[in-house]
Amino acid sequence: MLVVAGVVTVALTLGLTQLRHGASAASATPVEAAPTSPPPAAQPAKARVARGPVCTPGSAVSLASGRLAYAVTVMNRAVAYRHPGRGRIAAFGRLNLNDVPTVFGVLGARVDASCQAAWYHVQLPLRPNGITGWVRASVVSERAVAMRIVIDLSERRVTLLRAGNPIFVVSAAIGSAATPTPTGRYYVNQKLIPSDPWGAFGPAAIGISAFSPVLKSWAQGGPIAIHGTNEATLLGSAVSHGCIRVRNDDVLRLFKLAPTGTPVLIRM
Repeated sequence: MLVVAGVVTVALTLGLTQLRHGASAASATPVEAAPTSPPPAAQPAKARVARGPVCTPGSAVSLASGRLAYAVTVMNRAVAYRHPGRGRIAAFGRLNLNDVPTVFGVLGARVDASCQAAWYHVQLPLRPNGITGWVRASVVSERAVAMRIVIDLSERRVTLLRAGNPIFVVSAAIGSAATPTPTGRYYVNQKLIPSDPWGAFGPAAIGISAFSPVLKSWAQGGPIAIHGTNEATLLGSAVSHGCIRVRNDDVLRLFKLAPTGTPVLIRM
């Protein structure tokens, strides 16, 4: 749980995010894939992370940063609300429809009178694209994410950044004019292994909390993913149903380096 007090430094330790004195201030398969899911991975170790703001009891705290992000994983069951405690949006289990952990990207937190996070403001893997909600801090576990993905549609390029610094840039195929890749701010909500590593979707798929703007009747609502391809000659083109295709060796590297909860910016 996030604890905010004074001018602070944030540390994630054994599931507890504590802010100490001394510094300034998470359901669907890809549109083009029907992959099977790997066994749930062990939760990453907690790490010392970024800096937090001065706490005002009961206030909302932004956790947005260009160098560090946060993600939360549902421990058993979570209900997302439009506002803390009211305006129910949806309920989520520990595992999503593909039997992998349910993860939300974190935008901020609302703290209680003790300056502990009572609610997290999160991105949701639902339509409409960009929808957000609030989940109780007591029903999720949190962690820091240093990675970030930027997908530039005009350049047909995917960039992976660590702490704001580019470490990996690859060519990509994007959605066609009829089935475009949606722009916006999303996050990696799941990582899946297709049944055929030599097939159209390659050896891995990185699910994004975005959905096709046109393929609404597709399985699970037409979600978007970064995945491999068996037609590498089409990379750099606008030919997909909305997903982002990259070389198979590149998707394997992205799969290894970008954990669930990684922020994803898709821009023109």
